[in-house]
Amino acid sequence: MEEVDVTKDFSKWRRRLWPFHQTELKKLLPLILIKFFITVIFCILANLKEAMVVTSEGSGAEVIPVLKGLVVLPAAFIMTLVYSKLSYKLSKKTLFYTVIGGFLAVIFLYTFILYPNIDFFTPTASSDWLSDTLGAKYSHWIAVYRNWIHSLLFITAELWGSVVILLMFWGFANDVTNVSEAKRSYNIYIAAGNLATLSIGSIVWLIIKKMDMFSYSFRVQTLLSLVLIFGAFIMYLYWWVNKNVVDISPHKITQAPKKKKEKLSLLEGFKLIGKSRYLLGIAILVVGYGLCINMVEISWKASLKQAFPEGADYQVFTGMTTSYVGFFGFIISMFLGTNIIRRLGWRFSALITPVAVGVTGMLFFAALVFKDNIHPFTSYLGITPLLLTVSLGAFQNIVSKVAKYSFFDPTKEMAYIPLSENEKVRGKAAIDVVGSRLGKSGSSWIQIFLLYIAGSGSILSISHLLVPIIVIMTISWIYSVSQIGKEFEKKATAPQEPINV
Repeated sequence: MEEVDVTKDFSKWRRRLWPFHQTELKKLLPLILIKFFITVIFCILANLKEAMVVTSEGSGAEVIPVLKGLVVLPAAFIMTLVYSKLSYKLSKKTLFYTVIGGFLAVIFLYTFILYPNIDFFTPTASSDWLSDTLGAKYSHWIAVYRNWIHSLLFITAELWGSVVILLMFWGFANDVTNVSEAKRSYNIYIAAGNLATLSIGSIVWLIIKKMDMFSYSFRVQTLLSLVLIFGAFIMYLYWWVNKNVVDISPHKITQAPKKKKEKLSLLEGFKLIGKSRYLLGIAILVVGYGLCINMVEISWKASLKQAFPEGADYQVFTGMTTSYVGFFGFIISMFLGTNIIRRLGWRFSALITPVAVGVTGMLFFAALVFKDNIHPFTSYLGITPLLLTVSLGAFQNIVSKVAKYSFFDPTKEMAYIPLSENEKVRGKAAIDVVGSRLGKSGSSWIQIFLLYIAGSGSILSISHLLVPIIVIMTISWIYSVSQIGKEFEKKATAPQEPINV
């Protein structure tokens, strides 16, 4: 009988689950922690921004497309311009501290100055006058103005996801990683983000529900104080990595002192995307995800407000949904994601997200559009049509975001690695900040237009009109993945310099 080498088998399975050498941990572990804290902050802000905006006076889920289309998109353009200017004048280290510090300053302002004095800063009289003059049809527009303090938090949360996660973290990771390393490490970073997401439901439940002896405003300030503390940790970890890993490496990521840094231009970034079919393909991926997920999410959140009209209940439900995203995302990223990307390839992995988003989105809209016809089915289950719709919306949200974090994000970031430095910097800034916003804001403008045509103030009244748009966008997304997959494989197999940071 053949003798089984247990030690060899264990080592083989260990390499599959944790395919890293001891020498790589000095770079890997700090990046994992940075990704963890950045995602914790994003989840706290995302949880608060929607509870504050949707459940505020005179507001609802209909205010989200107005904010994303009218306010966040221009803010993203401005942020990209500022980033381009600063990247020319500042070193990468100083740019990182400046961007993170700017976000934390806004959060500090909201937490300790604006929110505690919200009655003083809210333009109640002028908002009431606008409501009386314009009527209920424009109530969601007026709500943005009335609740401008919460709108500021909404904008900050949206831009944190685009700028800090996509540009700051992944830009840094791309600088110190080649394609071979990325296939092993990027899903670990995703898993760290999923672990952070998993913890949010418990954090929100503990502070919002279990600390109910304190005022709601105090509990909100407690959550945001955690954001400020975690932000300080991020800057410390970034400083430590640069001091103890990057600065002592023979392969530094900083540019040589004698080489003049090329000035960045947002317009040139868009021209670069227009000239490159490869970058254009990545842009379609980003726009496709933003458009599809935003259209489903806003309809889901409109249903969610009907089921949970109180801010605390709404916040706890969304927090628990976020925890499920983190749990399943962590499991898939740790045990499946890396192996799927390594064994089945970039194209197969990149196709998982559009298929998941499209199929689950259609299930949700089917329940929403035909809610009057599913009473026999829901009665058999012992629930209401509203609860079934909310549950399917939560399921769609979980599946779509798990697919995004486990497959969409790592494959998209890997697609940048074989590009030239010029394409990485300019193309990535234009795609990740403005492109992601174009997807979300574009869907918001579509919904605003349909609301205007329908003459309705409720997003639920136009849900049936969103279905063909999502179908067309999902098909375009899948086609784009197929087209750029071949080129990526060619670029990825070209000889690359190892980055031993």
